[in-house]
Amino acid sequence: MDILVFLGSVRDSTPPKPARLGHRVALACQKRLEEKGLTPSLVDPLDHHHPPPFKPHFAYASGRAPQDLEDLAGRIERADAFVMVSPEYNHGMSPALADLLNHFGASLFAWKPSAIVTYSAGQWGGARAAMAMRPFLSELGCLPVSAMVHVPHAQDVWDAEGAHVDPAAADRWNGYLDRSLDQLIWWAEAAQARRADPSAERTPAFRARPQDRDAP
Repeated sequence: MDILVFLGSVRDSTPPKPARLGHRVALACQKRLEEKGLTPSLVDPLDHHHPPPFKPHFAYASGRAPQDLEDLAGRIERADAFVMVSPEYNHGMSPALADLLNHFGASLFAWKPSAIVTYSAGQWGGARAAMAMRPFLSELGCLPVSAMVHVPHAQDVWDAEGAHVDPAAADRWNGYLDRSLDQLIWWAEAAQARRADPSAERTPAFRARPQDRDAP
């Protein structure tokens, strides 16, 4: 089972302190998946530099996209599921995460589930961003599972390495993560088996060309 954990933050600076709360949240999700015997990997937008003007992977001629886009497209295509970690900006999802995901067509994400994980330094845990992410991810093709994760005061929950700040609260937070991650794994296994079945018919609904969505 190959799961990509997308980090939706590029704000590697102080203030605010501590920097990049999302990094510790993403690491915590990655660690929890590893504890379940899986092999997740982190996708950090700071590792991917796509200079303007915006040109998505699917807009290039075959084999002509920058190598960084090709490599990430391959990782997305091989993945079985996704964990999307995002802060909240103006009641919406991270623009850094939206920009990174929008470089790739829905066909790479199709037939694979996703989990929504949001966080904040304050009391709401990014819950409003999570609601904005649902239709975005559904349109992208990686439908989110019903259980979401919202982490308020994330700086008090996990440290910079993704370890629990308060060991006494570890079971409670692990159980909270498991609600979403266990759903993700269940759906990912089901979708994986379906994709691997040579007799299973693939719906043509997930197509790369925008004109395929036009009305008759």
